[in-house]
Amino acid sequence: MADPIIIITRAVTQTNRLVDRLLEAQRQVVLFPCMEIEALSDYQALDAVLVRLHEFALVAFVSPNAIAATMQRLQQLEYTWPKKLAMAVMGQGSKEALLGLGFDEMTYNIIQPLNQDRTDSETLLEVLDLAFLRAQKVLIIRGETGRELLADALRANGVEVQQIAAYRRCVPTFSAEKQREFVHLLELGGDWVVTSSEILQTILNWAASAGGLACVAKMQQQHLLVPHRRIAENARLLGFQSLTLASSGDEHMFVALQSRL
Repeated sequence: MADPIIIITRAVTQTNRLVDRLLEAQRQVVLFPCMEIEALSDYQALDAVLVRLHEFALVAFVSPNAIAATMQRLQQLEYTWPKKLAMAVMGQGSKEALLGLGFDEMTYNIIQPLNQDRTDSETLLEVLDLAFLRAQKVLIIRGETGRELLADALRANGVEVQQIAAYRRCVPTFSAEKQREFVHLLELGGDWVVTSSEILQTILNWAASAGGLACVAKMQQQHLLVPHRRIAENARLLGFQSLTLASSGDEHMFVALQSRL
């Protein structure tokens, strides 16, 4: 019996490391992005904040995309990251992005959730020193939209919070060609790597557009691999029953995919 194909739904810019590992393992991989990451049309607001990084006690990155966009802008501005400025990340993927850019843990203070099975705003809050941050400034760098839980919780603890967008998340056009590919993938069946609840909803919307309730039901019968418990919970609420919860980070996702053989 042939190994199941692997369908990766996240933005193409986020797939390189995982795809390389899977191809080395001779797995069949299909890139089917259900989200795109786009540059901002205007970086004036972001740049104005980045040249004031020394004013903050902590910078929280919501994703690897936030890290990549921030570091690109800092390079453009010829401005370096203050070594004493702590960084917080929610998932292993973001930490790997920082390490890949040379932010080693011996030199920089990188804070992340202890529970790798649930890496999100809630578990990040558990490890932040809220007493230390009270009456200080925290910067949250994210996409143009996102959850408010972290910012609201910090403000409730007396922390001054500023949020700034570094990139834009967009749903790709569901062209006739993409629709045909989608229907074909549903017929083949496989392991769908889904890394956000937004992608889950997009997949179901596309299924409804491609073939109505029958197509939605077929999508709900596919096997999902997700990196966060919150995504798994949302998937079950949306009617998905067959899923594997992997820990955050490409290495954990690779191990989870290989364990399916």
